[in-house]
Amino acid sequence: MSIRLESVDVRVGETHALRDVSLELDARTVAVIGENGSGKSTFARLIGGLVPRTGGRVDVLGLDPGARSATADLRKRVALVFSNPDAQIIMPTVKEDVAFSLRADRLPSAVVATRVEDALARFGLTDLADRPSHDLSGGQKQLLALCGAFVRDPELVVADEPTAYLDARNARLITGHLLADTGHRLVLVTHDLELAQRCETAVLFADGKVASTGDPAKVVADYEAVLSC
Repeated sequence: MSIRLESVDVRVGETHALRDVSLELDARTVAVIGENGSGKSTFARLIGGLVPRTGGRVDVLGLDPGARSATADLRKRVALVFSNPDAQIIMPTVKEDVAFSLRADRLPSAVVATRVEDALARFGLTDLADRPSHDLSGGQKQLLALCGAFVRDPELVVADEPTAYLDARNARLITGHLLADTGHRLVLVTHDLELAQRCETAVLFADGKVASTGDPAKVVADYEAVLSC
């Protein structure tokens, strides 16, 4: 089982963001849907190690994201992608930013150079390698964020609304990379219900709880029924 939650509670300030959530997920691609404030982004940050639980148990790839002893392994095995790539871009140039993702691995410089070159080619960024990172277009910045995530060969990618600010063309490009079977698992938080149905399973959050899970078509139908009330 890649992700398991048992009676998990999460409080963020005064907000009870997740309430008694129990969930087991082992599909390669998982869509997470729900209204704003439903708990879906908190769930993504919880399994990515960014938000601590206040109760219950969490297991991600055999690791406890809340344990300090698991922090290094979690960062190596889990990559996070957010809706705003500017929050993830750190280094001055495209090439340097991708290489920065490998800093903790302490690899020989020749190995880093090869992996960066291969990753840039994979995401169509080779010609932009020496460009200032923050001068890129929105779509190019999100590709850079993906490139920085995938250069590490993560086992799990957690993407929270990665296409929220993109036009249709760039959104298709980004989702194509995320959904491609390259050996990684994907948890995809999205408001795009058509995209959600391209995943193998789906989870619907409502008021901090799991309202529905399973076949994406059924989960989306459950969500649409709620929206129509």
